[in-house]
Amino acid sequence: MKFVRIYSGDDGRSYFEELDASEGSALFSKAQSATAVVFKNDPATHLLDWHPAPRRQYCITLAGSADIRIGDGTVKTFGPGDVLLAEDLTGQGHTVVPRGNWTRAFVHIE
Repeated sequence: MKFVRIYSGDDGRSYFEELDASEGSALFSKAQSATAVVFKNDPATHLLDWHPAPRRQYCITLAGSADIRIGDGTVKTFGPGDVLLAEDLTGQGHTVVPRGNWTRAFVHIE
């Protein structure tokens, strides 16, 4: 399982940060408030151009996979069970290319 944060740097570009996914991690042992949960399923032909995250949210891949690219060309592939904490709310943002049908849950957080 991947547990990755994407965030905006001072230079307006998005960056990846690997987060601690171990059992004792602070993110796994404390309650977090959520304002909504949204399920989405997009076909393989769906391509999202450069965009920042619309809000702080977890994106949890349930089925399929997607490639997420940041401005320096780095690409990470997210598959079932992988979690992305989206916090790149400003700047250039990232692109998303689904590989097949990509089913995920967005958990909007405060």
